[in-house]
Amino acid sequence: MRRLGEVVLAEMQFTDTFEIKQRPAVVLFEEYGNIVVAGITSNTDMKGIPLSKKEGAIKESVIKLNYIFTVSEKMIKKSLFSLSAEKKKVVVTEIVKKLQARS
Repeated sequence: MRRLGEVVLAEMQFTDTFEIKQRPAVVLFEEYGNIVVAGITSNTDMKGIPLSKKEGAIKESVIKLNYIFTVSEKMIKKSLFSLSAEKKKVVVTEIVKKLQARS
């Protein structure tokens, strides 16, 4: 079972093409075999939650909460590391802020 804050390497489709690549993503939750994740990018100019090498990232990165999608277990190639409890709280808080801003 995948848990909130687990960083995985997953096959993901790009939003602007049909191309699929392996990319890191952070697990938000899993339900009925569907794993909801947020993409991670090393493009630190993008908006999102910073993720540092010290926290486990291969390079300085950003968790993109505007890039959320569902993958199956088959699309996850491996688990990379887990976010700290503090970083998980930041992720949840920022998602809730985005949802409340839309209502």
